[in-house]
Parts: sequence; C-alpha cells; structure tokens
Amino acid sequence: MRLLLDECVPARLRRSLPSHQVSTVVQEGWSGVKNGKLLALAATGFDAFITVDKNLSYQQNTSNLPVAVLVLDAVSNELPYLLKLIPALEAALSNLKPGSYVLLKADV
Repeated sequence: MRLLLDECVPARLRRSLPSHQVSTVVQEGWSGVKNGKLLALAATGFDAFITVDKNLSYQQNTSNLPVAVLVLDAVSNELPYLLKLIPALEAALSNLKPGSYVLLKADV
C-alpha cells in the first residue's frame, strides 16, 4: 500500500511500516501545501494519507476522495508516542476503503 505521511508526522515513522511504500510530504516536494490541495495531490498516487491533524475532518470532506485519511491521536506527535499506534494503524490499513476517515486514539 502507498502511504503519505503529513509534514507533522515524524518521517522516521516510515521505518515502522516496512510492508508499505511510504513517502513524506517533504519528499514529494509538497511542503507548505494546504490540506485541501494536499489531499487532492495525495489522491493522485497514494492509498492513504497519515496525519496527526485532528481538525482535518472539520476542514475537509474526505468522503469523495480516492485516498483514505488516517489520523494518529496521541499525547504528542513525537515518535515514541506515535509508535504505540502502529498495531492499530496496521489493522486499519488492512481494512481500508478509499475516502474513509479513521481516527486512531492512543490509550492514555
């Protein structure tokens, strides 16, 4: 599966997803692109967009896009906190449908 990590997600998270093709917004040359246009760009070549932006669902309608959006909701967007969500992320990816919005919450 082709995954795109948002700028606010540590790029090192990609090492924890070895069974997927993972790229970052920075690697794609899309730094600074706003969410609406970024999601449209992601839809051209990715299956899922991974972010920590919990406001995205209020700002964008993702249901019409061919890319799924997964939001990692942890205490912090620092790597150690996000790594705790990897099992839930992998499970969500295995059942992912285009246009879906999935919020993955860490246990506090």
